[in-house]
Amino acid sequence: MTISDSESMGCDFPCTLEEERRIVTDLMSEAEDQLKEGNLYFVISNRWYTSWKRCVNQLTEEISSGEPSEVTRPGPIDNHDIIDTESDASDPQLLKNLEEGVNYVLVPEQVWNKLVEWYKGGPPIQRKLISQGFHSKSYSVEVYPLCLKLTDSRDGSSSIIRLSKQASVGKLYETVCAARGVSKEKARIWDFFDKKKSVLLDPSSEKSLEESCLQIDQDILLEVDGSASSQHDMSLAGNELALVLVEPTTNTMLSEETVSNGHSNGSIFSLWKKPFKDDGGSSSGFGKREKRGLVGLQNLVNTCFMNSTLQCLAHTPPIVDYFLKDYSSDINKDNPLGMRGELAIEFGELLRKLWSSGQNTVAPRSFKTKLGRFAPQFSGYNQHDSQEMLSFLLDGLHEDLNKVKQKPYIESKDSDGRPDDEVAEEMWKYHKARNDSVIVDVCQGQYKSTLVCPDCGKISITFDPFMYLTLPLPTSRTRSMTVSVLYGDSNRLLTQYTVTVPKDGSLRDLSSAVGAACSLNDDESLLFADVFSHKVFKYLDNPLEPLSEIKDNDRIVAYRFNQMHREPGKAKLEILHWEQKKEAKYFGIPLVTYVNTEPLSGSDIDAIISGLLSPLHRTPSLSSTVEENGHIPDVADGSLSPKDTVMEGNAVGDGELSFNVFLTETYSSSLKPLEPGFVANPRSAKKVVVKWSEKEHEKYDSSSLDVDLPEVYKPSILVKKTKKEISLFSCLEAFIAEEPLGPEDMWYCPACKEHRQAKKKLDLWKLPEILVVHLKRFTYSRFLKNKIDTLVNFPVHDLDLSKYVMNKDGQSCLYELFAVSNHYGDMGGGHYTAYAKLMDENKWYDFDDSRVSPIDESKIKTSAAYVLFYRRVKSESTSSNMDED
Repeated sequence: MTISDSESMGCDFPCTLEEERRIVTDLMSEAEDQLKEGNLYFVISNRWYTSWKRCVNQLTEEISSGEPSEVTRPGPIDNHDIIDTESDASDPQLLKNLEEGVNYVLVPEQVWNKLVEWYKGGPPIQRKLISQGFHSKSYSVEVYPLCLKLTDSRDGSSSIIRLSKQASVGKLYETVCAARGVSKEKARIWDFFDKKKSVLLDPSSEKSLEESCLQIDQDILLEVDGSASSQHDMSLAGNELALVLVEPTTNTMLSEETVSNGHSNGSIFSLWKKPFKDDGGSSSGFGKREKRGLVGLQNLVNTCFMNSTLQCLAHTPPIVDYFLKDYSSDINKDNPLGMRGELAIEFGELLRKLWSSGQNTVAPRSFKTKLGRFAPQFSGYNQHDSQEMLSFLLDGLHEDLNKVKQKPYIESKDSDGRPDDEVAEEMWKYHKARNDSVIVDVCQGQYKSTLVCPDCGKISITFDPFMYLTLPLPTSRTRSMTVSVLYGDSNRLLTQYTVTVPKDGSLRDLSSAVGAACSLNDDESLLFADVFSHKVFKYLDNPLEPLSEIKDNDRIVAYRFNQMHREPGKAKLEILHWEQKKEAKYFGIPLVTYVNTEPLSGSDIDAIISGLLSPLHRTPSLSSTVEENGHIPDVADGSLSPKDTVMEGNAVGDGELSFNVFLTETYSSSLKPLEPGFVANPRSAKKVVVKWSEKEHEKYDSSSLDVDLPEVYKPSILVKKTKKEISLFSCLEAFIAEEPLGPEDMWYCPACKEHRQAKKKLDLWKLPEILVVHLKRFTYSRFLKNKIDTLVNFPVHDLDLSKYVMNKDGQSCLYELFAVSNHYGDMGGGHYTAYAKLMDENKWYDFDDSRVSPIDESKIKTSAAYVLFYRRVKSESTSSNMDED
């Protein structure tokens, strides 16, 4: 084992790599066991931390495999790639929208101290652990504290105030007053969102800044009693600073109690009695109105996922009708699974604003605050999944509005051969006895679940409620990959093979497929490498490495060797090609061989290069030694020895070299000349560079090397023009198809008294009035996050599900689309929008945060469609049956 300590830094390291790994692992475990609010964590660049982990893990793999390799320690800790260059060097700030595990990692204070002790560097970026949650507390590191833009009304100057979102309003006053040299008694701080006075913050309040609805990067305004009037004050007086207090953000459904901002409401619905009365006197939320329902939602930093979901629900007819009426009697403040009614009240208040006249945009600050309080995963300012937010919101609204105050205990029963109708009705009755809300009435259906034991044949049938259907998208489970296999045969130096492998497969699958395609012999093996810019970017030599790590635009070369060449104790030697024409540059495909671990002289390396290039020789020579099976010859292990390699008229030896050869390091662009007689250890210098002159080009046919390697996968022009498309019905078929449970989801068979990998089948039994269909575009695995962009062809009108519904109770199975939540872009980011139909006008609109614009119905179907909202419509047969009744 050789450890390169970044230019002879080895003496500065008090611990071995194995000790470092053990110490950090132990400290991480200790920190996990001692979580408490206020614990310090440090942000580290993932680039540096990954290099350190690769270093210690490589050492661990070497110890377990017994195969030695070079282990290079990282340099000093360097966080500059995640720091905003415009921030103060004494107070470095993170770049916005960084993602944990991608751009940065979080380590406990004790781990940071050790890493700094070993590696130095920085700068330190310190953050605190905070506690969040309503029912149960969860801990998270506040990576992005609240950043507030303070405007001083005395002179119009501005500054930045940074505090934890859990800091109190009182703490904000202390910080601002200290920064501006103002007495707390004379200071007034306003919530100055959108440069408008919103709420005067109470200096004695212990409410947190988050509970006060202050958002990241928003404005606050400082006014000082008795300050001298200035020209600036006068100019502001006629502008936004002099605006009267806008409508309170607290909900008007808090009865006659004094609400948190100090204002008293009158009667519960004093402001909203028959708010949208149409010409016919109807108070329905969907009566005739002056273009209501076309209000945008302001993006509060990465809240497009929330805005998309809210707009879809805000255009769900029965939901809007319910929340625009008096629902106060339904609020369940005592439900331990609910949010004391606060979420339902806040949602109702938001819907009222969205359906009020005279507004173009609403900032859902109060709603986001409540959402983050009850679901900490949605607090902060990272992008989230609109369907996950919808799932939480519907569940939360249901529990807040559940009319059942005391849920009866009901023991579930198996079907035991009883008719499905009887069992389904019984289960629905039990469900309604514990769950009774507008959400259940409108959004919940029922499906039949059948489990079959593979051993005894026991059949278990249950009927369970559902709030939405998550439909898989039937796509290919395989991928096509093109790999270039490098031979040592001049007739076919490089051959491309395209193979089909499992999408979630490993390098072992690729190796087997390519080996079969190129007729690999039993005594041969393949070494895969990712080649970029004429160098090996990465060796793929772990058979368990997931193929998802190989991207479609990568270029992969498989080097073919005899097994004996890769015996333990040998190291890789990489030969790069460099030439000076109009400009100095690398060219061609790097060559790779294995060499023994004893030091090699310049003559040895020269002979190795001669042997590897021998298939390219323009005229026959004694150096053209190629084994019959076409594998790449190896010089140092006996298949080709230095003295077997003779250049025309030029024997290699006595310090005279045939090639102009340089040494280079893995991550260095500098070249070191390989002088005659120089002894190089391939363990520490695994890359050599051959400088090609006209002499070499005349002697060797470099065109065989200087070829464009194919990408792993590149669809043809024909394929690009042809859009892949699947129907919504094929997604439904995949949903109801029988499939075995996974090993982690074993079913306990009551007959066998053992856990079995049963077969499971789902069927639709009862459909809701509002059918929400979630297209499962995002797939997750240990190594892969992937989005399926396939276009799903879904009906806008007349979605007929009658053939998929087993219960023939006379209910219509015909549905019409009225809203779509769209996702554009890739995993971990992208952008959400919503399409929604305004029922009064029978027109579709595009809701893109604060922007609302008409859209033609023909443009609703896109590959961005993520969540579909359908409402039941009466079929002709259902209507005729009702008429007969």
